[in-house]
Amino acid sequence: MRSTFSRSIFPWMIPLVYVAATIMLAFTLPPLEYKFLPGLNHEMTTSSAIAIFSSIASGMIALTGIVFSIAFVMVQFSSSAYSPRLVSWFSESPAIFHSLGLFSATFLYALAAIGWVDRNGSGKVPFLSTWVVLLLLISSVFSLVVLIRGVSELQVTRVLQLIGRRGRAAIRNTYSLSVSENGVDLSTGAQHMPISQTLYFYGEPLVIAAIDTRSLVRLAKEAQGLIVLPYAVGDAVMEGAQLLQILGGAKRLPDSALAKTIKLARERAFDQDPEYPMRLLVDIAIKALSPAINDPTTAVQAIDQIEDLLRCLAASRLDVGRMRDEEGMVRLIFPTPKWEDYLSLAIEEISFYGASSFQVMRRLRATLKDLAQWAKSPKKEAVQSYLQHLDDIVSRTFSEERDRNKARQEDRQGLGHTKVDSPDGPV
Repeated sequence: MRSTFSRSIFPWMIPLVYVAATIMLAFTLPPLEYKFLPGLNHEMTTSSAIAIFSSIASGMIALTGIVFSIAFVMVQFSSSAYSPRLVSWFSESPAIFHSLGLFSATFLYALAAIGWVDRNGSGKVPFLSTWVVLLLLISSVFSLVVLIRGVSELQVTRVLQLIGRRGRAAIRNTYSLSVSENGVDLSTGAQHMPISQTLYFYGEPLVIAAIDTRSLVRLAKEAQGLIVLPYAVGDAVMEGAQLLQILGGAKRLPDSALAKTIKLARERAFDQDPEYPMRLLVDIAIKALSPAINDPTTAVQAIDQIEDLLRCLAASRLDVGRMRDEEGMVRLIFPTPKWEDYLSLAIEEISFYGASSFQVMRRLRATLKDLAQWAKSPKKEAVQSYLQHLDDIVSRTFSEERDRNKARQEDRQGLGHTKVDSPDGPV
């Protein structure tokens, strides 16, 4: 499989479509209006119309430069404050390209309308073209409001909520796959099965963004074999890598059909990669804990979203890496993260960089305590081991017993709030 991936130019086509449509409209509507509707004119004077159209055109081109300069400065700031991988969320947002298209369309049509004011000394102002300019101007104002609202989404709380929301959707997409326990398991002797076909990757390094599991199961059944993927979603593949193997197949499948089942991209995506949003949340948390920023409250807010994702994972069946056909025969094997992998990603780096922060250690303890009650065996045992790991970190970090006791407090805000006693004991 040779890489045919290229950067998508579709978003940049949006403003070009606006510009092309505006030019076509400017060359058709005013002449038709001038020829077939000579009596339909706007009541304002020609000098007023020229002044208004000129102001709209000059103001719109200046507004375009100012607004997009501010927007991209905000994006650059957010990439340094949160994570560079979040830039694409805003920079590839359709709202930006539609705004750019509307601003350009308003500018161009206002210029075109000026040419038909007092055409051939008629002293007339085209009625329809005037209203087209005004409607474009109103649409541009609404687009500006939407754009400003999009910039406001870069606030830390909203960014964390957005990542959490995408993470929950990724968990639903990934772990909603049906897993059947009945049928023939070809994978039992997979290491002894002959390799009948191999799909190789050639090209620049890319990331596996998604896998079409249903199509792979169908193709494996068609080949009467077992398809094995050595790389998981989110893994980078290099020149000459084996994307998949067909074991024990009786029929050779077209490489093009197999290649279509694996989506490659320059960056990881959310659709089938629950580790990716958690990775972003951990990145934001440890960056907030760096000495240059020293913002444990942001880290605590990130842990809020991480705990929610862990709760969703604790309630999900994670062994979806073996898929069967409708007859119950295993046709596809691909690597998927285990519960311990998610716990390691969620806890270890934050506990390492936040070991000296009372707030972070308290919040992590509250997370693990709640997960220990929420999860069932054997996931519960893994959570208990991380609670012990957290105790070990506290013992190594704080020399005084008083500080150790403070760090071992369980507090969802991390502020060390004193818990109210109920008649049945502490709440």
